[in-house]
Amino acid sequence: MKAMVFAAGLGTRLRPLTDDLPKALVEVNGVPLLELVLRRLAAAGVTGFVVNTHHFHEKIEAFLRSKKDFGLKIELSHEEAFPLETGGGLKKAAAFFSGGGPFFACNSDVYSELDLPALYAAHLASGALATLAVRERPSHRRLLFDDGMNLKGRENEISLPGLRPLAFSGIQVLSPEIFPKITETGVFSITAVYLRLAAAGEKIKGFADRSPFWCDIGDLERLEAVRRRAGETGLK
Repeated sequence: MKAMVFAAGLGTRLRPLTDDLPKALVEVNGVPLLELVLRRLAAAGVTGFVVNTHHFHEKIEAFLRSKKDFGLKIELSHEEAFPLETGGGLKKAAAFFSGGGPFFACNSDVYSELDLPALYAAHLASGALATLAVRERPSHRRLLFDDGMNLKGRENEISLPGLRPLAFSGIQVLSPEIFPKITETGVFSITAVYLRLAAAGEKIKGFADRSPFWCDIGDLERLEAVRRRAGETGLK
């Protein structure tokens, strides 16, 4: 099983920590975010990784090599000129997933207690192009799903009765068959691809993330919240 970990962000809202450190190497109770994500995915059965990089690429590379890649197969996809966002980064790394089965894609700045094997199993059972972990939480970018957890659009962009607004958790499983359908180029979000494909009738599913804790580590306040959670329950 393979996975992509998105680690190319600048982390500007985590300054001064990210003045001389990539966001993916900011620590939660002594463990870098990137390591936490890699270990959780490895525990779910992932053995091959591609990690996209931009800001302080050389520090991420040096960190992984110093850890002997944690005994895993890890490749780096360096976005040299500028970050390509999740969609552009995924498309650039498409060759890594050639000939394989469904794979995870996760943000490195998300701390989650989600049941990853359950997400993967749901994807296999549905036959979807992509299955997104989504949860009930405040967000300005919530997605809309029908009773069968099929993606139908984005909140405030369409008005259909009976749709459920849920926020994307930044964790997903994709089938490689999606790559020929990604016609976008340059810098773009994978969520925009999902919305376009869903509108065209492709199967993009949601998976209810009912895990006890989830946090997007977007700023110093949320980083401290994650550190408190890890201190109370142990690192997940």
